[in-house]
Amino acid sequence: MKKLLGVILVIVMALFGLAACTNGGANTSDNGSNITGESGDKNQTPGEGENKGETDKKVLVVYFSATNTTKGVAQKIQTATGSAIYEIVPAVPYTSADLNYNTDCRANREQNDSSARPAISGSVEDIGQYSTVFIGYPIWWGQAPKIIYTFLESYDFSGKTLIPFCTSGSSPIGSSATNLHSLTPNATWLDGQRFSGSAGQSAINSWVNGLNY
Repeated sequence: MKKLLGVILVIVMALFGLAACTNGGANTSDNGSNITGESGDKNQTPGEGENKGETDKKVLVVYFSATNTTKGVAQKIQTATGSAIYEIVPAVPYTSADLNYNTDCRANREQNDSSARPAISGSVEDIGQYSTVFIGYPIWWGQAPKIIYTFLESYDFSGKTLIPFCTSGSSPIGSSATNLHSLTPNATWLDGQRFSGSAGQSAINSWVNGLNY
């Protein structure tokens, strides 16, 4: 009788051991199969395939601001677009005397000279990465300052979308924008917008959100 009980006990213990080994093997297999990306592609790198269309369309806000008025609007456009920003800095800074429009000042002479191209200090690194470029400037005698011409002639904007904006006390953007088109014949120009120096973020957001770029 004791021998029979001993045999039964050995058989029961063996069955329990087999069940434990079987469960352990199943857990190991499950853990291995979960080592993949969310798409199930084990070769997918982090972030690959996510918002691909959006990351290919980078925006740059470029501006020239002699008195910091255009700078404030440019910064609000940067906020609205989440873009990079670049300031056009003249190699020879403009002084107050240079901007005294009631005299034969530097700004007046440049605006009256069709060949004037004031030099720029620095440059945009890898402008090819941007598909859309906002171009901002103050209105000088109804037109964009000639340093904007320098900037546009310094890069290849083929295939890019250019969006002008300007600041002034009352003058509209008018021909100041359309006169720039011939400098970049292979770019697409959208209609521009004039802002006062006091333009608020909400007004700029509304303009940017209405653009199709």
